[in-house]
Amino acid sequence: MITTGQYADLASGIRLHYASSGSRGLPLVLCIHGFPEYWGAWEDVLPHLGAWCYAVAPDLRGYNLSSQPAGVDAYRAREIVGDLIGLIGALGYERAHVVAHDWGGAAGWQLAIARPQQVPRLVILNSPHPFVFARELAHNADQQRASAYMNRLRAPDAEEQLTKDDFARLFASFDAADGTPAQWLDVARRARYRAVWMHGLTGALNYYRATPLYPPTLDDPGARALALDAARFIVRVPTLVLWGMRDRALLPCLLEGLDELVPELAVERLPAASHWVAHEEPLRVAERVRAFVQR
Repeated sequence: MITTGQYADLASGIRLHYASSGSRGLPLVLCIHGFPEYWGAWEDVLPHLGAWCYAVAPDLRGYNLSSQPAGVDAYRAREIVGDLIGLIGALGYERAHVVAHDWGGAAGWQLAIARPQQVPRLVILNSPHPFVFARELAHNADQQRASAYMNRLRAPDAEEQLTKDDFARLFASFDAADGTPAQWLDVARRARYRAVWMHGLTGALNYYRATPLYPPTLDDPGARALALDAARFIVRVPTLVLWGMRDRALLPCLLEGLDELVPELAVERLPAASHWVAHEEPLRVAERVRAFVQR
């Protein structure tokens, strides 16, 4: 069973809507979505997690029923991490296991780096570690091409382009590489996504506009302008990475050298899964999370 329509009012003034499964008081597991989703990214996973923990899936700021602050700066990593820290406290906990995908994964990595004492276990689904992503965006032509869409989403007219033809481009982002429609995206779920996107896309797109991690162009050095110190990006939290190997946007090169940044790392490559692994293999994701958290 999933309960929706719940809100956490944070000290920052941000209000986060969240869905949950399981009983408050059990270990807290935060499930954090990415673009262009909402808490529903986890709707097939939450009931399985709720059998043994208190699984909470928020709408990140800028999405769906959560606050949508104005301005690009409101979507920088420190703000999103601050929301997650505030949410853990608002739920009555001091710590939370984190399961995160895509932009949610970006926040999850940063939370574990900044506050390892609050994240006993981290599970990442197809979301690159920030140092590795910066490296590949700066130097790997294949990843630069795969990430070229990021610059389109940073453009001033991105909202207009994504809204055209009943959000055709957003729905197409869920398709397989050969254009085969996603089997999990049935009529009812399409309607739910459409309703979410009708709340507005600017907040979601501002994640792309706020990040310094984007591929270089002829006019903009992008990630090449960064000089990052790997020592500041060490993840001192036991971490499980589940990676759909058919991801069109995030290539397997993003797993290379990850063990040097995450001392307690386990990586499981899922050959049949794409970027949308939580939809395609929800039971496997739930089982892996439980085994990893409870080991």
